[in-house]
Amino acid sequence: MGAAYRQAIASYLNSSPSGRRSYPPALTDLLKDPRYPGIRRHLRQLYPDPITGKPEWGLVAAPGGGIMGVHSLSNARAIKIAGFDPDNQLFEGKERYTEWVFAVLPAAPTRSAGAAGMLQSANTLPTPPGLATPPGPATPFPPQTPEPAAAQGPAQQSLPIVPR
Repeated sequence: MGAAYRQAIASYLNSSPSGRRSYPPALTDLLKDPRYPGIRRHLRQLYPDPITGKPEWGLVAAPGGGIMGVHSLSNARAIKIAGFDPDNQLFEGKERYTEWVFAVLPAAPTRSAGAAGMLQSANTLPTPPGLATPPGPATPFPPQTPEPAAAQGPAQQSLPIVPR
């Protein structure tokens, strides 16, 4: 179900009217997109967390506002810790379901002659790379576990979690 939310958030982000990309302010906005006069759905229903069986999910806040992802609220040990498909490769080694984060970031900027100096380093936190880029297609972002910055390797970053 987390993958369904990740796909719906990407659809919402990619279909922003007037080229002004935004994340959904609430999960219910994925059911009926309030930015359009007619009915536009990105998700057919709000799915419960399959681990807890409850409708509540942990929400990953987007730096500019809105929800960029979800994760289970279960702290139970995961029954799988290896052998994930490419979309979920960052689940590798994660021992708890709450560490499986399903999030979406905008597509990374492409390098051009004038843009090379404008790219931010991967160590610039908390704004994820590419967030301030011009509109372009969103891509599913492999899940990342919210961890202290010192515990992460240079290629990872923590995502802000919205408190419930």
